[in-house]
Amino acid sequence: MPLSPSTAKDKAKILAEALPYIQRFHGKTIVIKYGGNAMTEENLKQGFARDVVLLKLVGMNPVIVHGGGPQISEMLQRIGKQGEFIQGMRVTDAETMDVVEMVLGGLVNKDIVNLINRHGGLAVGLTGKDGAFIRARKMLMPDKEKAGEWLDIGQVGEIESIDPALIALLDTRDFIPVIAPIGVGSHGESYNINADLVAGKLAEILNAEKLILLTNTPGVLDKSGNLLTGLTAQSVDQLFADGTISGGMLPKISSALDAVKNGVRSCHIIDGRVEHALLLEVLTDEGVGTLIKAE
Repeated sequence: MPLSPSTAKDKAKILAEALPYIQRFHGKTIVIKYGGNAMTEENLKQGFARDVVLLKLVGMNPVIVHGGGPQISEMLQRIGKQGEFIQGMRVTDAETMDVVEMVLGGLVNKDIVNLINRHGGLAVGLTGKDGAFIRARKMLMPDKEKAGEWLDIGQVGEIESIDPALIALLDTRDFIPVIAPIGVGSHGESYNINADLVAGKLAEILNAEKLILLTNTPGVLDKSGNLLTGLTAQSVDQLFADGTISGGMLPKISSALDAVKNGVRSCHIIDGRVEHALLLEVLTDEGVGTLIKAE
């Protein structure tokens, strides 16, 4: 059945709108933090994989960093181990770390790789232990109840350094890197690292054009629940100070802020529950979610 003139016009307008963005971002690196509902709902998973393949085919270099908190919790339950959190961070003893590596580096990572490959991409799954490209050290958390004291939360790490050589090599050969946020210590020990922080640091090291964080909210909201569509580093600092940004949004915004202050052109916090949110953000005038720039 042929398209009606008005439908044909609308479709042509959408395709034409994408052209300047394809030209502008051709050859540029886009780091995408993949998480939330977009990782669990089947139609959103398929849409995400298609979006990533399309971005690669039109000449961009998508690099994916993924989380997997709910999947880790589910596996711990299945083996009869209770997950413990302190100040929002998972306490990771040796047994929990084994589960984290198995779930993130195995099940979740290979599921994403397989999904992208089925849609015509060439995805390669990595953890930071491959080529030791994410070096990490133990993270100690300040004790909020006892000033001057620190909490040991096990094998939770902070990034010491990232070697971009492996990712750069994959990019030159048209592969799509899919990275699980596991780092390696100086003695070969594994560390569980917050995926938002890995995505932000990686975007910085790769001198990425964009950092895109998929979340389960429309973006950054003000105290009345309204979407803030454009923010600068200065306005984000004010939102931290007055408590507008809190909870699970803290590591995301901190990561985004560090990235734009250190050379990443822009960061986008978008609603992963919207089908094809990635394409809408990169290839259309309006975009979806919150855009953060240095100034």
